[in-house]
Parts: sequence; structure tokens; C-alpha cells
Amino acid sequence: MSGSNCLQVSLAQISPQWLDRTATLEKVNDFVRQAAAQDSQLVVFGEGLVPGYPFWPELTNGAEFESSLQKDLFAHYSSQAVDIEAGHLMALCKTARDHSIAVYLGCIERAPDRGGQSLYASLVYITASGHIGSVHRKLCPTYEERLVWSAGDGHGLRVHDLHGFRVGGLNCWENWMPLPRAALYAQGENVHVAVWPGNVRNTLDITRFMAREARSYVLSVSSLMHADWIPATFPHASSVKQAAKGWMADGGSCIASPDGEWLMEPQAETEGLFSAELDMNIIRRERQNFDPAGQYSRPDVTRLVVDRRRQSTVTFED
Repeated sequence: MSGSNCLQVSLAQISPQWLDRTATLEKVNDFVRQAAAQDSQLVVFGEGLVPGYPFWPELTNGAEFESSLQKDLFAHYSSQAVDIEAGHLMALCKTARDHSIAVYLGCIERAPDRGGQSLYASLVYITASGHIGSVHRKLCPTYEERLVWSAGDGHGLRVHDLHGFRVGGLNCWENWMPLPRAALYAQGENVHVAVWPGNVRNTLDITRFMAREARSYVLSVSSLMHADWIPATFPHASSVKQAAKGWMADGGSCIASPDGEWLMEPQAETEGLFSAELDMNIIRRERQNFDPAGQYSRPDVTRLVVDRRRQSTVTFED
């Protein structure tokens, strides 16, 4: 069990039951229980794990306008997306509460407050008491993701207190965006969760860079996906599988310490639960000469304004 100045964390590098929300959530629940059995106080999962990452646009001419194939694929994807208001995460919240463990989960959210069918790559934080603490919708879907996902907002740019630490997170390439990082630093974040769909090339450089910049722990967690795992129930499965070939997401989960050195190097092509202990004293030592939102900041010269209102197309005045 972690000491009073330590936090036990687990990175769940797993594959989804691709585009099957119910089966993937069952697998997530199982790994939450496994992490709790290892005395972890926080377990994190990759970007869009539930129900899975949309690999097909780059494989199927995703930019073709009025494509019947693209409409089939999107409709199937939407049917398996997560509707938080409908209670799709209630069982996971109960698991977190029953085992007193916090969870960061990447999911594809079908948002009723934006018409009910637009999809968002959302990072959901569930507290150890089983409550949804925040839902961060990815600010800028990356490249071909924009053919499937919608742009989010600043509502979820929040941090959470956890056993004396303060945790926050971002999705994939928005970790490269300096201002969202700064927004989390300013709230006292000292454990940063960076979620990715997979691949060592995504996590190898930036994980250590962010840790060194923030003088914080950075947990990069990725998923796994292989072309052989595309289910026959997926529309146009055979053509997508043929175009995919091999690893579509090979993992890359890793942890960097506040000095920018590896606590755990990237793990590739391996499913599992990777755990580590984080030490608050190491954060304090590294903040001695550089604290990006504290003694090494000049708010009298530069300041950041963050709009954390949940965006909507309409305001009703009854």
C-alpha cells in the first residue's frame, strides 16, 4: 500500500472488444477490479477505448462526400457510442465506488446536449466514490478524426484532488497544445494523464517532455488494436481488414518522472496492467528551481483566459 506521500497508479493497456460498447465496458470493469486488487488508487485507460478508435477513414477514402460506405460506418459507430446521461457508465461508477479507486477512461461520447448524434472523444474522470467528476471533450480532433468526431470545449479542463495529489488529463494530440497544458498546470496539476489510441511513436518523445516542462508525473496510456481483431459484425469488415494489415495500435503506455526520466518505458504489443508508485517528494524536489504556474511565471505580463462553459447552440429563457 502506498505511503502518505505516495500514489499507486495502474495503466491498463488493453484492446477493446472493438465497437461493442457493452463488451468493452465489461472488460474495463474487470481491469478496474484487477487494479484495485493491486492496491492501486487510480487506473487509466486509452483514448476512445469504449467502444474503440475509428481507424477506417484513412483506410476507406473517408473524405468522400455523400459516401454510402462512410454513412454505414458512422451509423454503426454512433450506435455503440457512450451516452453518459442514459447511464452507460453507471456500472463502472459502481465498480469504482465498491473498490475505492479513481478511473480515467477514454470513450466516444454521443452527446444529447449537442443534438444526440455528434460524437466526441471524451476523457471521463470517475472519483473513488463513484461519481463522474469531469467529462473533457477533446478540443481539436486530429486530422482524419475530424471526419468522425466533433470539436469539444473547455468545460472539462479541470483537475481533481486524489490522496494529496492533483490529477488532470488531455486526449492524444491536444497534449501538444501549450495552452490547455498551461490551464491544468495553473490548477495545481502534478499528475498528468495523457491518453492515446496507441503506438509508441505517439508517446516516446512527448511523455518525457511534458514531465520535464511541468515538473510532474506524466502517465501516457495507450490501447491495442490489430487488424485480425476487426469483428465480422463491423460493416464492410473484410475490406477494412484487408486495408489495415497488422498492428493498427501497438500500445506505447509509459510513465515519466518529474525530472523527465523514465519511471516506466513504453510498453509495446503487450496487453496488461502496468503499475507504479508516484512519490510527492520527487515533485517537490523538481519544483525547487522551476514551477511553471508558480515562482517561474509572470501573470503581470502574460495570462491565460479559459472558457469552461459547456458550449451549446441554444439558450432557453423560459
